[in-house]
Amino acid sequence: MSAREFNFDGLVGPSHNYAGLSFGNVASFNNVKSASNPKLAALQGLAKMRALAARGFGQAVMPPQVRPNFRLLRSVGFTGTDAEVLAKAAKQAPVILASAYSASPMWTANAATVSPSADSADGRAHFTAANLNNKLHRAFEHTQSARSLRAIFADQKHFAVHDALPGTPAFGDEGAANHTRFAKDHGSAGVELFVYGRTEFDAAAPAPKRFPARQTLEASQAVARLHGLSRERTVYVQQNPDVIDQGVFHNDVIAVGNGNVLFYHEQAFADEADAIERLRRAVGDLGAEFNPIRVATAQVAVADTVASYLFNSQLLTKDSGKMALVVPQECQENASVARYLEGLLAEQGAIDELITFDLRQSMRNGGGPACLRLRVALTGAEAAAMHQGVVMTETLYHALVAWVEKHYRDSLSPDDLADPQLAIEVRTALEDLSRILNLPDLYDLS
Repeated sequence: MSAREFNFDGLVGPSHNYAGLSFGNVASFNNVKSASNPKLAALQGLAKMRALAARGFGQAVMPPQVRPNFRLLRSVGFTGTDAEVLAKAAKQAPVILASAYSASPMWTANAATVSPSADSADGRAHFTAANLNNKLHRAFEHTQSARSLRAIFADQKHFAVHDALPGTPAFGDEGAANHTRFAKDHGSAGVELFVYGRTEFDAAAPAPKRFPARQTLEASQAVARLHGLSRERTVYVQQNPDVIDQGVFHNDVIAVGNGNVLFYHEQAFADEADAIERLRRAVGDLGAEFNPIRVATAQVAVADTVASYLFNSQLLTKDSGKMALVVPQECQENASVARYLEGLLAEQGAIDELITFDLRQSMRNGGGPACLRLRVALTGAEAAAMHQGVVMTETLYHALVAWVEKHYRDSLSPDDLADPQLAIEVRTALEDLSRILNLPDLYDLS
């Protein structure tokens, strides 16, 4: 059955800020407490969505979440009016206030894991909201993620949206950032690759020593069960603990796949040879020839991949059958990465085009093109059944740009998070957005 891939990009919220909350994310830590520009961040993301939609790629919007998270603040003892809660949190626990204002929902690769209907036992597209329980500032996101997914994919004939896994260390789940699908085309049965950082129930298994491994094998296996995936077409691979300790906090910082192609760094996996061989066999069983594109350390050091987000890119299949690689501007500014990409294009292999975007605001907070998008392969009937108000068109683009210009600040510092007016501005903006997207029940603003 024919299908089309839609990329649901996170719409940057009005309170986009640099709180540096994500231990293990080098870019996030490097820019902690610097001033951000929410308006520019949102416009950069929208420009990317518009450009890819204009090229004919399926493109949609994932709306931002409510900020600040007053439920978090009140659940840890801050009381009074909203303004009083903010003032107390700012004085007594500014890190918790920053967590309540986290900008991280913009990275929708962490919103959920998605399996298309071609892979599932019941013939529906399945979504499991990621619990993101490794970080306080992300551990509350799954409630709104599931709510948003159910609003967009409401037709239960075609879609199943699962709540997040139990919020315990054993089931640490970071969503599609550690998940890749390979198939002859988007509508064919595929092989789903789950990359995990550690194993909860095997104390002897290797694990990173400096930074946390956020995805567990147990979580990946649970998601596969929920989605009704075939064991023969599901592959579990451990991420290299050493690169996690170098700032590779998700697999999508060091590998990206699409179709029959895996673009990856040689240090991505704990056992590279075994991982590639198992994927080769599984993809071969689909009748496709697996095409791994390996980047050696001698070509690009891990530190350069982290600095440039070379692998936090999008691989998009064009009408020609070749692929375009969507990268951040930082890839052109890093000498070894730029040199490697020049050579890659000269080979005229599976990847024959580079599309570069300025996503500086997102990059400074630790997320590149792949972090910003959730990939959803849909058949024609499924695409028609999802909510149409989030599909990127010229009309929607201009409406959202006008919305951003109306509601967003062009500078936001850490001290601004204590301003009760900011919370009012965000709420007003989201009420307006729900009307633009024609999703009146998108938020619980009670």
